[in-house]
Amino acid sequence: MSIGVSVFFILTGAILRFAVTWTPKNVDLQVIGVILMIGGGVGLIAAIVMMMMNRRDQGAAEVYEQRHYIEPPT
Repeated sequence: MSIGVSVFFILTGAILRFAVTWTPKNVDLQVIGVILMIGGGVGLIAAIVMMMMNRRDQGAAEVYEQRHYIEPPT
């Protein structure tokens, strides 16, 4: 789950929880909104952790440069 999808789930859950007043039969939209916000938050944390782990791996590579000088003929 990427950061964008996680933010989308959080926003959709917040809209269902706080902005929608219509209640259909046998479905509680506020509970679905809370579940979406929790899932989006967990996904956001997981995406950020994975991004930090990938950045740490890329920065760990060392560059080794060795130069050879050859004396010009005299």
